[in-house]
Amino acid sequence: MQCTTSTVSQWSSAPLSVTCHQLPNQHSPSVKKVAAACWIKSVEEKNSRQLHSFRSCRQYTTISSNQLSHRHLQTRAAGHTMTEISKHSKEPDSISYLSQADAAAIDELLMGPLGFSVDQLMELAGLSVASAIAEVYGVNEHPRILVICGPGNNGGDGLVAARHLHHFGYKPSIVYPKRTDKPLYHGLVTQLESLSVPFLSEADLPHHLKDDFDIVVDAMFGFSFKGKPRPPFDTLLQRLQVSNDSGAEDAGVPFVVSIDIPSGWHVEEGDTEETGLMPDMLVSLTAPKKCAKHFRGAHHFLGGRFVPPAVVEKYGLQLPAYTGSSMCVRIGKQTSIDVAALRENYVGAVLLEEQAILDPIKQFQVWFEDAVSAGVHEPNAMTLATADAEGNPSARMVLLKGYDERGFVWYTNYGSRKAGELSDNPRAALVFFWDKFNRSVRIEGPVEKVPEEESDNYFHSRPRGSQIGAMVSSQSSVIEGRHVLDQCYKDLVDKYADGAVIPKPDYWGGYRLHPVRIEFWQGRESRLHDRLRYTLTSRGGENKTWSIERLAP
Repeated sequence: MQCTTSTVSQWSSAPLSVTCHQLPNQHSPSVKKVAAACWIKSVEEKNSRQLHSFRSCRQYTTISSNQLSHRHLQTRAAGHTMTEISKHSKEPDSISYLSQADAAAIDELLMGPLGFSVDQLMELAGLSVASAIAEVYGVNEHPRILVICGPGNNGGDGLVAARHLHHFGYKPSIVYPKRTDKPLYHGLVTQLESLSVPFLSEADLPHHLKDDFDIVVDAMFGFSFKGKPRPPFDTLLQRLQVSNDSGAEDAGVPFVVSIDIPSGWHVEEGDTEETGLMPDMLVSLTAPKKCAKHFRGAHHFLGGRFVPPAVVEKYGLQLPAYTGSSMCVRIGKQTSIDVAALRENYVGAVLLEEQAILDPIKQFQVWFEDAVSAGVHEPNAMTLATADAEGNPSARMVLLKGYDERGFVWYTNYGSRKAGELSDNPRAALVFFWDKFNRSVRIEGPVEKVPEEESDNYFHSRPRGSQIGAMVSSQSSVIEGRHVLDQCYKDLVDKYADGAVIPKPDYWGGYRLHPVRIEFWQGRESRLHDRLRYTLTSRGGENKTWSIERLAP
């Protein structure tokens, strides 16, 4: 029985295989609660106290703004995808912003009865900053990072971030002109020196920072800083400024990432000293400070992921939820996306004639297995392009379900649009893209149905839900609504609830594309990509021969 319904999805739910079938605990909780409550009360009674320089706890947010600066509208979209812009984001209106007093009080609470040490908070902060950078600025496109560290805990955060960035594959360099003479900071410097991370003086920096660096991490001053920056930080800050009447390229300034507070800003009122610094990314820690409302950059993150419930409840903090194992979360969306500026500079692998395997099917196998081993999401996903008898093209995503010397196989409904076009014009093209490797494969050739026995064997290897789904779908036909699919599916589930074999519908089966041309594309720097095209020159049984040509990118 076929229900008079259809599904739009071309995606099989069959599983993929390589073959394509296939607080220190020293007191009781009650004592801890009493201690925390007493501490909070004492903090409240010290509203007039001098704000000391403990760094703030670490979590983060991003602000969406009504307009971006001239610089951001020009170039800030580079290095991230549309998916990255929107995923895990939270609108800024529902997020808490801390005053300077609250930020300092929370730090006291964390490093008092709640049992955190400054080095623990610094480690969490640095990891959060490195994670946020990696989420937006890919290591292949922006590997060179300059970290400018101040003398306080903000500078320590920068040193920790540099270590993590190194292990993420980036190439950090450090400017640390006013070193803190404490064991914690000595240890952080030693760790970086053991990794051969270079420490530079201000005199070592190029006239245009962009000549040597893709990103600058501003780790100079945190929320406890007051007044105007003094040498050498005043001149370093000047080098990060981009006026609204000049572009980033003219100013020679890379992307700028500020930790918790853009250096020189007032923690609550923003750039009151008119430093001119407007970073591209702000990574707030614990919760965003009030100055974050004045942030107009493209990316605002919250990092840390450790604020205890007692702190959240006491200060009424509204913080976004982290997903999975992420150490950072985006808040808000980028207000303006320059589509023309979205680009990747492909670096890494090469594809040379002397390295290419003479048999393109074996070359495909190497690349496909690389994608599977690297955890690429659905590495067997491919675009299938067909055309009707008049030459009108159409394309959709399907899943590769087998390949060998005979060709490349997928399965579908024989009543679908693509099936009708293949009946009228039995030729097609396939395209694979594996972005983790900057690789693509294009395959062209004639198409024929696979033998019925082959289709039947594959059909019964699928999960029972997918088998029933194939019976439900009259693919590409118009249906009244989703409820039609759901009801038909339920009826068939009930019908085969006894575990009986589900018969393969005669309107469902596979196709095999016999390749006559296969092109392998490897992304390279400056758009000078490698393209090798294999063309079938003889079909001598199983001993096919192929010619290999290099194409201009």
